[in-house]
Amino acid sequence: MIASRGVSYAYPRSAALRLGDVSVPQGGVLLLRGPSGSGKSTWLALAAGLLTPSAGEMVVAGQSVGKLPPGARDAWRARHIGFLPQKLFLSEALGVADNLALAYFAAGLPVDRGAIAQALDSLGVGDLAARRPSQLSGGQALRVALARATLLRPRVILADEPTASLDDDACAAALQRLQGHAAALQATLVIATHDARVLQALPRAEVLAFPAVAARIPA
Repeated sequence: MIASRGVSYAYPRSAALRLGDVSVPQGGVLLLRGPSGSGKSTWLALAAGLLTPSAGEMVVAGQSVGKLPPGARDAWRARHIGFLPQKLFLSEALGVADNLALAYFAAGLPVDRGAIAQALDSLGVGDLAARRPSQLSGGQALRVALARATLLRPRVILADEPTASLDDDACAAALQRLQGHAAALQATLVIATHDARVLQALPRAEVLAFPAVAARIPA
């Protein structure tokens, strides 16, 4: 589950950005809707513990994220949060399977090669395990990143603009995979998007709307 109340965040030398309150049950779907620059990525970073709220509280997977010591956040994130960033951050120095193995290292867990193979197979990219990211198509890279994000069976999946560069068919397939994996894991799914196709594909999702000019609190 995810719940936030009175959350704001201030970037250096900027007025605080006030983000809307929300409560999403475990297994629910939330869409963060709004144009680029409206605060959606900041909300995701707060939910993932990459940023600390300037005020208010955000509870994710039963944990008040802001109360976690900085040193404990990385392991908590690795074990409980599946993060699919807009820039996929697949290491070109590693093959596909070893990119997934990084999830185990981040969580402080022993690498399970069988689970890695199964995760890739479940998304139809098992035959790409030895390739480097530069040898993948955009759709293949997205599936590899999704396999990495869901490898440790997270309680929450956060996806930042996952359909931004996809055509209609690839968009529909990506959303089907995201929703299907979240449902299989009983994970809460949050998608930040300005893509109207996402809202059409997920009409029952809760929506947190971000205005074109986000509400700001004077510093």
